[in-house]
Amino acid sequence: MTADIVLTNATVYTVDSGRPWASSLAIKDGKVLSLEDIERGPNTEVVDLEGAFVMPGLVDVHNHHALAGRAALFELNFGLDAGLADILAAVRARAAGLGPDEWVVGGAWASTLVSALSRTSARHALDEAAGGRPVMLSDDSRHNRWVSSRALELAGVTAATPDPAGGEIVRDPSTGEPVGVLLEAAGVAVERALSETRTLTAEQHAAASRHGIGTLHSYGVTAFQDAGVSADILRALKSLDDAGELRAWVVSSLLINDPIFGFDPIGAPLLEVAGQYRSEHHRPDFVKIFLDGVPPTRTAAFLEPYLPDAAHGACHHGATTMPGEELVGWLRTAAAAGLSAKVHCTGDASVRATLDAVEKVRAEGFTEARFQVAHGQFVHPDDLPRFAALGVAADISPFLWVPGVIPAAIAEVLPGERAGRMQPNRSLLDEGALVAGGSDWPVSESPNAWEGIHGLVTRQDPTGTFPGALWPEQAITLAEAIEVFTLAAARAMGLGDVAGSLTPGKSADFVVLDRDPFKTDPSALVKTKVTQTWFAGHRVYHQA
Repeated sequence: MTADIVLTNATVYTVDSGRPWASSLAIKDGKVLSLEDIERGPNTEVVDLEGAFVMPGLVDVHNHHALAGRAALFELNFGLDAGLADILAAVRARAAGLGPDEWVVGGAWASTLVSALSRTSARHALDEAAGGRPVMLSDDSRHNRWVSSRALELAGVTAATPDPAGGEIVRDPSTGEPVGVLLEAAGVAVERALSETRTLTAEQHAAASRHGIGTLHSYGVTAFQDAGVSADILRALKSLDDAGELRAWVVSSLLINDPIFGFDPIGAPLLEVAGQYRSEHHRPDFVKIFLDGVPPTRTAAFLEPYLPDAAHGACHHGATTMPGEELVGWLRTAAAAGLSAKVHCTGDASVRATLDAVEKVRAEGFTEARFQVAHGQFVHPDDLPRFAALGVAADISPFLWVPGVIPAAIAEVLPGERAGRMQPNRSLLDEGALVAGGSDWPVSESPNAWEGIHGLVTRQDPTGTFPGALWPEQAITLAEAIEVFTLAAARAMGLGDVAGSLTPGKSADFVVLDRDPFKTDPSALVKTKVTQTWFAGHRVYHQA
């Protein structure tokens, strides 16, 4: 059998333990045909890579590609290094080009700014910068909002508005008035007010997905799981695939509950219609459950309490969004429908609750469903072996296993010993768990897996901004880190049969790098660049 394409003179790292290394790669009909320089026909394209390093396309088990694309195309963007004055200046510049009541939407402000923004004076400054327009700015976790007075007015949020379940309206302690910071589900009312006056067209949704996937290609990502989709995103992915434009394997996660996005429909109605958006490269195969919030705002659920503060006292643990039996019910419903589940857990109590629920569902005979604990920054030592025993994948995202803004914010609310023991990746691997890598982009500022790989290997900030190492005993090897972002992630999302390794019969998804990472000093891994990205035997990115 002759190949369509043969890549020669390459250093091919396959991530296939049966044959980890090769020097050639032959492709036929978009799949890996052989790891040999086999017989060529008159139409075979031969690509001499001049010794370049080749590996499977990167796999991102947790991102929000469409939201990232929407932000890049249609929203205000500023970095985590922006202080209050910087944010106000950015809002002022954006508002200058808008109509009298048009929204300013964007982000992301650093979690460490919560206290500075939780003041009526800060909201008034935001009102002035926006010229009285409605403003909604997300934080770095995308779970919390800072909004203007006009946005509160349009959402109907006043001093008399009770806190919604799973959310908190931060209030002025002397007047009870909302200060403009909305935690978790409290921001949904503003999201819905926004959607009433600022909606995207079907083509804009498709453009957001197209842009997001193009950005992923530039970082070598050829397969990913979107961690929480709307019907509009499902529709956009289906339209792209029908048009032959979806050049990635995409697994979508259907929202069961929605404390942050304000999407509609969610839950059972979304599950009922999701199947119609299935296509060759798009698999709406997971549900997504938010079981808690995030530690910096004390909305993650922990077994031991947070540090004392005036608002929560000395015994605040956070709470899960639903009781254990309700979680079991949703996991059972999903498994009975042939779906798997991703469960957002940032505190060790929510991780334990998820493992307890999976144990019950497994005991009922649902052995085929895949389950993921998403984020899982904090895991009680007693629960580490349960991941492998129950077949639960650890979706380790975002890139929180190195010093940075979010770990610094967490250190303000948890005792130092606990705050520093995040992401037990070494321990999970040693216990036999399937550990899968994700970016949580745009929570992370880019979906560059080499930032994650660098951090996994060194436990140090790849940018060099934050000194030191975060729990360095949990570092893993480079080979393990690469597998985390390729084959392991593909297996966790149900794509292990088609992606994640350069094995004959699998999709010919691969990247060409500017260096051999195995010959690179660990401190320089983050400098690794993708020069080419190929999906199904077609080049979808080439570095200019």
